[in-house]
Amino acid sequence: MLDVASEVLKAEKRIREYIRETPLEYSPFLSKKGNANVCLKLENFQVTGSFKIRGVFNKLLSLSEEERKKGLVTASSGNHGVAFAYATTLLGLKGIVFLPKNASQAKVQDIGQYKVELRFYGDDVAKTEEFARKFADENGMTYVPPYNDLKIIGGQGTIAIELERQLEEIDAVLVPVGGGGLISGIAGYLKEKAENVEIIGVQPENSAVMYHSIKAGRIIEMESKPTLADGTAGGIEENSITFELCKRYVDDFVLVSEKEIAGAIVLMLEKHHMLIEGAAALPVAAYLKELKRFRDKNVALVISGCRISVDTLRKILKC
Repeated sequence: MLDVASEVLKAEKRIREYIRETPLEYSPFLSKKGNANVCLKLENFQVTGSFKIRGVFNKLLSLSEEERKKGLVTASSGNHGVAFAYATTLLGLKGIVFLPKNASQAKVQDIGQYKVELRFYGDDVAKTEEFARKFADENGMTYVPPYNDLKIIGGQGTIAIELERQLEEIDAVLVPVGGGGLISGIAGYLKEKAENVEIIGVQPENSAVMYHSIKAGRIIEMESKPTLADGTAGGIEENSITFELCKRYVDDFVLVSEKEIAGAIVLMLEKHHMLIEGAAALPVAAYLKELKRFRDKNVALVISGCRISVDTLRKILKC
């Protein structure tokens, strides 16, 4: 059995000087709307604009000198790639980022600012990950997974340590889910501290692979439809450790529509004057969809990132 909580504590010491303790902001509008105490964990203010930097730094700082010198390879739908590019550049390491051909242009441009090589493969991030891992193995390089790795999970879980410091009582935490690294880290730490904390994963209806896999009792392959929550889109790597961790620690899943995601993005602009990406809007959309279950509870919504293209935003605002 993987000891996620211990890895989170190690990660906290390892990466703290490289990351920000992001704000936990009270939301008067959402709190009043559901008669609850709702706070937003603003990972959109994190270094590189998303939570991904936490896992990347924990992984890179855990590697041996020999592993680093081999050269580093990763795969990403965007935010993990930006974090990888930033961290490798800062640490003076060489890296290659593989992206799916349909990756968000806003994220591709952000990755291109750093000293990494960009390559494209496939139209689903799961296929891109499989190819990148194989490429690293065949070329004697070190692969840095976007989620399927205890060090990555441990890094993301440092959000839970901050939540523990920032919120005296936590009844429920709503977390965006793609491959499951973020929610595995948060849940793996908090559930060891307080079993009564409800951990709820949120996915877009158009790409709810983790939800359907858990329902089926195995990781399944399924076609993902286009979604505003592109950061959580795509399949799950075969035998991913996050599948078992989600089965063990996640209490429930909520699926939201594209209309609900778009509405949450607009709401955050209107009520918090804050621009967030589609994946980050998932917890807000889920909270609004199920207001009654959170009445009189202390709720944390993990706002995972800020990276959204101007074209996507224009389309949303025209709706």
